[in-house]
Amino acid sequence: MDLEVVTVGTELLLGFTLDTNAADIARALAPLGVRVVRRTTVADDTAAIRSAVSESLDRTGFAIVTGGLGPTRDDITKRAVAELYAAPLELDEAYLQTLRNRFAKLGRGPMPETNRSQAEVPRGVAVLPNPRGTAPGLWFEDTTGVAVLLPGVPQEMRALLKHEVVPRIQQGREALPGGQSTVVRSRTLRTTGMSESALGEQIADLCDNLGQISLAYVPGVSGVDLRLTAWQLPDKQADDRLAQAVGTLRPVLGRNFYGEGDVELAAVLLQQLRLSELRLATAESCTGGLIGAKLTEVPGSGDAYVGGVVCYSNESKTRDLTVPEALLQRHGAVSEPVVRAMVDGVCGRFRTETGVAVTGIAGPGGGTPEKPCGTVYIAARWGDRLESAGRWFPGERDEVRQRSAQAALDLLRRLLG
Repeated sequence: MDLEVVTVGTELLLGFTLDTNAADIARALAPLGVRVVRRTTVADDTAAIRSAVSESLDRTGFAIVTGGLGPTRDDITKRAVAELYAAPLELDEAYLQTLRNRFAKLGRGPMPETNRSQAEVPRGVAVLPNPRGTAPGLWFEDTTGVAVLLPGVPQEMRALLKHEVVPRIQQGREALPGGQSTVVRSRTLRTTGMSESALGEQIADLCDNLGQISLAYVPGVSGVDLRLTAWQLPDKQADDRLAQAVGTLRPVLGRNFYGEGDVELAAVLLQQLRLSELRLATAESCTGGLIGAKLTEVPGSGDAYVGGVVCYSNESKTRDLTVPEALLQRHGAVSEPVVRAMVDGVCGRFRTETGVAVTGIAGPGGGTPEKPCGTVYIAARWGDRLESAGRWFPGERDEVRQRSAQAALDLLRRLLG
């Protein structure tokens, strides 16, 4: 089963709002064996909306549309699609009372008259209740095809998708001859410390032996994810093929692999520390506390993470981490000797067995021909073992900081084995 997604909103085209709805829809429908084959974004314009939905129905017969169901003048999706289905709008008195009750319950006074338009429902269309907002979902269906209208507010859209749309599609699939028989399923292998091109060369010879599994490279500031997807296979067969593909790739990825799915490197490192009953401290200059933030985003991080020092200035490095002034004058704050002294200092201050440190030039200013923007030094310590490295990271300031934090955590992960 194929369908298309149409997201409505001028703010999406201007870039002021990110379109997360289309991604949420694709992820929710894949386990049902439903493929999103095209995504289209249009402005708050009646002709554009009508044309996008009409073309989607012509190609697949099924469109999910998000956005433009609110009470303001730019919310015109319902009328545009109702015209396609020749379904005149009629006031639903029961839903109008539901809206009034909602406003009364929230203590916001009488319902604004503009919300009355949200109780106007196209004739013959199924209403999908929206307990999280005022705009109901709408299910159009006739010989033209199926068009499902959902609110653009992400949390409202996700709730309706889960509780109304997915069950209806599931029931429809099961009613087909043979019932629900295939799925679209993915597994993600997370890697760090290797570029996309180098990773591609490393596993190139294996890609032809993955069977009915497609492989996609998904690079980001944290590393490169490998997305393995089984298409239109029976449930168990999809799992078996994915497991075989993972078993083929994992040994070749070696220590560049650190986890599956959405797991973060910080969580993997913290688990290593817990299992070894080790405690961690951090010393950060250019990352400004980002490493500590990544660690403390993980629930239960206090079992292993003790604390850290943000030492942005030379004075702070000397005062808080006992980095010798002579070392700073001789090598500069952005140097391997200084980052090694920083990790020694933070481990001593917090009396921990492990530590990581980072110092660098995140940009956009401060670089020199010898040390351009993006120059970073990282260090990791475990007991008497201390490793350090110099790196150059491309990108804007935030990218350099994100890559630096990831590299520092990864250095300790590898040191711990």
